[in-house]
Amino acid sequence: MAVTDDAAVAAGDEALYVLTAVLLTPAQFPSVLGDDYPEACGALGLVPDPDGYGLVLGQDGSGARWTVVVDDVSLVAVAIASWDCGMEYDLSPDERSIIDALPGWPLDLAVSAPGVPAPHDPEPDPERSERSPLTPPDTSIWGPAQRRLGADEIALQWAAWRERIDDTDFATEGDSVSDDEDGGTKADVAEDAGDESGTPAGHTDIQRVLAEARTYVADPPPLGRVRSSFAPGEARTLRADGPGWSMVARTDDIAFLLLDDKPGEVLPVGRGPELPALLEALDKMAVRPT
Repeated sequence: MAVTDDAAVAAGDEALYVLTAVLLTPAQFPSVLGDDYPEACGALGLVPDPDGYGLVLGQDGSGARWTVVVDDVSLVAVAIASWDCGMEYDLSPDERSIIDALPGWPLDLAVSAPGVPAPHDPEPDPERSERSPLTPPDTSIWGPAQRRLGADEIALQWAAWRERIDDTDFATEGDSVSDDEDGGTKADVAEDAGDESGTPAGHTDIQRVLAEARTYVADPPPLGRVRSSFAPGEARTLRADGPGWSMVARTDDIAFLLLDDKPGEVLPVGRGPELPALLEALDKMAVRPT
């Protein structure tokens, strides 16, 4: 946590106590905000600049929540990397890099600045009365935001999810996910007969999603709809989203699907004869972190 006097220029002329920061770029953005980069930018009222933004979330001296938007993406990336390694980093954006200061936070934060009032929305600004404070998407019920968060978790915990699937038996209709007492997840696997492609027999939802994903290869979707990131070995982790669905896959392995109309379920898709070619094609057109 650090006090950034420069960011405070845009946040009511008070010091901003920085709590965290996130990247908002075509290859890396809070997926809870949208299925692609333009949609995530739209949730914040920002123009989807191809170079992206950094979002600095903090509180001013009165405890009010602010999101400072900067165009110095590299600075924010270095700060995030340092914090992830347990190192201190004083994130102090130059005043010239500040694009805007938005009231509120677009994401849930479990931390707050010491020595100031509890986090709250700032008082309305008469000169900017049309702008409502940012609020996190509702993830209390299953829907697009919760579906995308579920895909995020699978991508982060790939090994744990992969261990639940037997390569010789793709007889799973879906992993029904529920919260356990420790705040994690557990899955109950329901058996069903599978076809030779490795997908559950007659599962039209899976076939529909894979067909939609194939259209991305010939007709590229909005930026960020398909993203490729690091994975062990020579593989890549693929993340693709579409209307009502999310897919997480490894280019050398299987895929998992989450659907808006299948609350809390994770559907595995086996390699089969078609999935490898689809994943390879998606990886070639996906955006990647620079």
